[in-house]
Amino acid sequence: MSRDRIERRLKGVSTRVKRLRADLAIAEEQLRQLVDDADDARLRALVSETPGASKEHRSADRHAEAMRRHRDGLVEEIAQLEQQLDELLDAMGAA
Repeated sequence: MSRDRIERRLKGVSTRVKRLRADLAIAEEQLRQLVDDADDARLRALVSETPGASKEHRSADRHAEAMRRHRDGLVEEIAQLEQQLDELLDAMGAA
């Protein structure tokens, strides 16, 4: 692989990592809020013991879990891209 091509790929992957890290920061903040909402809904469900409160709690839990999966996916994608960056840097050193 030519040095120019490696440099272009490095720039592209670096840009993706920066964007994903920004997305991850947002997802983590949203997850904190959703977990807090789910905890509040759980307490309301325990206190009120009504079907509506239980339904609200389950819904809030599902939203928090969906955001957790999204956050975990971002973390995994960042790790893969960082591995790709390492490989490209090794290739650049060898070129």
